[in-house]
Amino acid sequence: MSEIFTLANLKPNPGARRRRKRVGRGPGSGHGKTAGRGHKGHKARSGGSTPPGYEGGQMPLQRRLPKRGFRNPFRVRFSIVNVGQLERFEAGTTVDVAALERAGLVDGGPVKLLAKGKVTKPLTVRVDRWSRAAAQAVSSAGGTVEAP
Repeated sequence: MSEIFTLANLKPNPGARRRRKRVGRGPGSGHGKTAGRGHKGHKARSGGSTPPGYEGGQMPLQRRLPKRGFRNPFRVRFSIVNVGQLERFEAGTTVDVAALERAGLVDGGPVKLLAKGKVTKPLTVRVDRWSRAAAQAVSSAGGTVEAP
């Protein structure tokens, strides 16, 4: 009878996993003395590897390409939530960043509310930023939008 494979008894096929090559462990291993590195030279030394992006002396790609623009290190990225996504909450609840995280709509950081979709329930929404149209959509459903 063939074995039934479940997550509890999975194993690789015979010969699929090879043993680690243990170099520098004596002449009997076949990988002793120079440990497969050959004699002398840059790659025989400790730390003897080329840095990432090294192209053998050719001007590396990251230095050949022109540099343009500016990346602001202080930029604040907002997570976007549309008013249509607020339909999943019960009427009369307070929807804040923590509630949005629990619902899986955002993953931390500041949140901005935008006006795509429709909301029909009165909700109290506490987010960092919102568009004028989003605030109007929430208030027309009987809710309010306020800063946390």
